[in-house]
Parts: sequence; C-alpha cells; structure tokens
Amino acid sequence: MSLPAENFWSAVPLGPGVRLLARDSHGLAAFDKPAGILSHPNKPGDEPRSLLNAAYDCEEECFHWPGGAAPARLWLLNRLDSPTSGLILAAADGNLARAIRAQFKRRQVHKLYCALVFGAPARRQELWRDRLAIEKQDGRIRTRAAGNIPAECGMQVVRAGGGEPRLALLQLEPRTGRSHQLRVQCAGRHLPIVGDASYGDFKRNREFARRTGCRRLFLHSLETAFDYERAGEEIHFQARAPLPPEFEEFL
Repeated sequence: MSLPAENFWSAVPLGPGVRLLARDSHGLAAFDKPAGILSHPNKPGDEPRSLLNAAYDCEEECFHWPGGAAPARLWLLNRLDSPTSGLILAAADGNLARAIRAQFKRRQVHKLYCALVFGAPARRQELWRDRLAIEKQDGRIRTRAAGNIPAECGMQVVRAGGGEPRLALLQLEPRTGRSHQLRVQCAGRHLPIVGDASYGDFKRNREFARRTGCRRLFLHSLETAFDYERAGEEIHFQARAPLPPEFEEFL
C-alpha cells in the first residue's frame, strides 16, 4: 500500500475550472470537471484542456508529472464525455485504482446524474430498460436504441417547468454503464437532453442557445458512492458535485 505524500494534493496540476471535491487518507479523490474539459488528453497538445494539465499514460490510465525524486502519478478511475460536467474519480495508488475499476465493471458503484431535457415524462418515476447497439469507428462512438446490449436506468423528475419550450430536470440513476447510454435513452423517449449535439433535437438546441446564450450539454454527473476494502478495513466513499446553476435557471 502506497499513501500519497503530505503535499501531494496541493501539487496536483488541475485543469481549467477543475476542483478537488473530496479525498480520503488512502489516496482516493473526487474532482468536479466543468463542461468542455477532457477527462484525459487524447493527443499531444490536449493537456491544457484536460482534467489535469499533465502527461497521460494510456496503458496505465494515469496522469504523471514531475514530483521530486520520482514522478507523481494519479490513476483515472472513470471518464466523462467532454461536454458532460461533474464527478470524476482518481486514485494516487495503482493497486487501489485497479480494485475500484473492478467495482465499476461489477456495477458496485452507485451513480446519479442530472439532465435538463426538452419535454416532460408522463410519470414522475420510471425504470427505463433498452437494448442498445454501440459502434466504434475512427475513434468515435455512436450508440443506437436498437441492438442486443442491455441498458437500464432509473428516472425521477426533480422539477418540471411550465413555460415554452417545456423543460424538465431529471435525476438519472444508470444501472449499466454503456457509452452514451443516458443521452440515447432520453432521446428515445422524446426527452432529448438540452444541448446534445449528437442525439438531441438540433432545432430546439439552436433556439435555446439563441434565447439563453448557453450552449453546453445539460448532463451532469451529480453523485458517486461505494464501499471498498483497504488493509482489512471497509471504507465508505461518497462525493457530490454541486449542480451548476444553469440547470435550474431556465426552468
């Protein structure tokens, strides 16, 4: 077990607008990523607009930067698409990172998202089940609502506006972790996420951006919680990234 040095977290080279929200004594941390910031560099030159302004090892899935006698390292545990804001987890220890990544794969991590959508669901609470098709071509992912990959998500209406266009703020609890799952599941129910340039309502997106001056994707990773074991001790970790004010401003 390797614990970070006392000054480790103060020296982490945070990207633009990125905030360290929570950390524990074992080296586990949660960051709040703004919309438009990459989870990690995809190519040389991406570092200044990434979660950390640091080099990234794609095989190890970790950032590294000069840190005295040896390079400092921070292992990424999950990712968000660049347009999505909110929680990203990382660990300062490689063994801990591998253990928690395994929990993500086993669906032992509780996640909550918020989305501002056009329209409003007929019911305030639903369980969405779909089968998706996910295609990868030239480094790009495209997901369709017709395939053989199961996708499941709990939906709850937080608040519905009565204006025009009608908007609703949804809390989404994904029980599977498919690429673009939430965006496709919302769009497939005629509830496209505001600002979604891939699966959304492009005409309403343009009108909304012109009226409000806000051009972001309104999808936010709100909360993550799970238990993990370290040195024979069971530890509960929970972090929450505050909902950006624009999610409720236009309701």
